[in-house]
Amino acid sequence: MIFSKKSLRLACAVLGATLLGSVFAGCGSKESGDTIKVGANFELTGNVANYGNATIEGLQLAIDEANEAGGINGKKIELVSVDDKSEAAESINAATKLISDDDVKVIVGPATTGLVLAETQTATDAKVPIIAPCATSPEATVENGKVKPYVFRSCFIDPQQGEVMATFAAKELKAKTAVIYVDNSSDYSKNLAKVFKEKFEAAGGKVVMEEAFLQKDQDFKATLTKLKTANADVMFVPAYYEEVGKIVKQAREMGINSAILGTDGWDDTKVVDIAGADALNNTFFSTHYSEKDAEVQGFIEAYKKKYNRAPNVFAALGYDAGKMLVDALKRAGSGDTEKIREALEATKDLKVGTGTISMDKNHNPIKTAVILEMKNGEKELKAKIAPEGN
Repeated sequence: MIFSKKSLRLACAVLGATLLGSVFAGCGSKESGDTIKVGANFELTGNVANYGNATIEGLQLAIDEANEAGGINGKKIELVSVDDKSEAAESINAATKLISDDDVKVIVGPATTGLVLAETQTATDAKVPIIAPCATSPEATVENGKVKPYVFRSCFIDPQQGEVMATFAAKELKAKTAVIYVDNSSDYSKNLAKVFKEKFEAAGGKVVMEEAFLQKDQDFKATLTKLKTANADVMFVPAYYEEVGKIVKQAREMGINSAILGTDGWDDTKVVDIAGADALNNTFFSTHYSEKDAEVQGFIEAYKKKYNRAPNVFAALGYDAGKMLVDALKRAGSGDTEKIREALEATKDLKVGTGTISMDKNHNPIKTAVILEMKNGEKELKAKIAPEGN
């Protein structure tokens, strides 16, 4: 779901080079006391603080459960948290502090792809693994075809979502034609649109029209009028809830009654406030878990018990990252960061909050995506779809 910013790279490189010279003495495999320190680098303030705060709550729950069960070989896991303020430079600063001052063995976070990219060189130079809970852009773990050895994630990647929705449209909805309405200011949206078109047409469908909008647009009626003339079976709108809500509302007002499909950028309760419950009927989107899924009820109840409210998708992915962390620490048998990296790489058939995951060769989890259907403003579990080849 989370965007990456190419503009971060220069700032990251300059600041990273400035900091690296004095940072990493003694951050190898030594352990101290009766704890194993784990870093949490999250957006606790700033533009995406809601993402970071929810994710760290899920992570903390998984760590608390592990500690209550005896910890790791008798050692407790200590979570050391630093606020990156939703800024790339602060993400580098946070990673540097966690590694050099706190001697953490793993860093979990940040939530957004851009901030994961920012910290990656710092952690890699120190040989400290990163677990990215919510960074769905492929470049978080692979760049120019090369796997980043110290970066892992607990969420599926954007191409899987495009594939899942194309499969759902063709096989479940029996759609023969589709139109795509893409956010031209978002790599997330454009990449998903590309994958959807490829997979939908491979399944025998035809994308008959593509139109574009820009983030923060308010009036979508001109392009929706064009899309309406195509009379397609489905409309695919891979975008974020702020624009999605307006698009769905205006489409229904114009008499576009076909199924509208989306991805995890839709997954926010505010979309109902923007679009209206009635307008969202006959819409479907992919996301990471469903609170109606019997498989995730244990996590939901544990989260409610600790925080007195239901979890959102970010909390669920933070919990998944925590379960990955605990499992890897147990199998590594020590605080040696290289052994932890190898254990993360070997993750297989691990039960986490949102289901079961195994790590693939690109450090992405093989996991099932869910399709939610909106009915009268409520999210209903429509389907669970495994990635291609699984």
